[in-house]
Amino acid sequence: MTKHFFRTLFSGVALLLCLTMASVYAAEPEVERLSRTFPRATSDKIEVIEFFSYGCGHCRDFHPIIMKWAGALPADVSFRRIPVGWNRQWVNLSRLYYTLESLGDLKRLDNAVFDAIHKERRNDLITEKGATRWYVEKGGNAQKFTALYNSFGINSKVSQAESMVQQMKIESVPTLVVDGQYMIHDGEFGAILKTADQLIESARKK
Repeated sequence: MTKHFFRTLFSGVALLLCLTMASVYAAEPEVERLSRTFPRATSDKIEVIEFFSYGCGHCRDFHPIIMKWAGALPADVSFRRIPVGWNRQWVNLSRLYYTLESLGDLKRLDNAVFDAIHKERRNDLITEKGATRWYVEKGGNAQKFTALYNSFGINSKVSQAESMVQQMKIESVPTLVVDGQYMIHDGEFGAILKTADQLIESARKK
């Protein structure tokens, strides 16, 4: 799902949900060499980054598949996720991701965010008020949530994520970046992960 498509997803504070796509991903994904090698968060490991958005239907479908794959990665490979907002109104979904992470509730509520948007048709998670209300419905503390939501720490994480998106020129989600060098996107999910495995093995040999 491209960032240009995302520009049509929101009107005012409403999140318009993408439930279907006109095009179907090709079986073989696109693999691009980045213009430069980007530093890894853990220098002694091969790193895989998933760029995603809660607002993306393909990311929702990919989520259980990639999390199962990530859970079986060998010890010399690290995996992390970076939410994409493209510096527009839906960047608040990135803010929600980092707030849940900081609260220690990401594992518990990660799937629930996807479900709220794509199954329950919740169009209010893009706002602080709506996200707070949803978090309370899930058994969370509103005071703790709001204290973090617009905090310096969360703002910094969102800003850093957007900077990485711009620097790596991420144009669609879900997209994987392997070892700071290769970008994989727009393919069948199994083919994307197979390609990632091949690039991991290549990085390991180097």
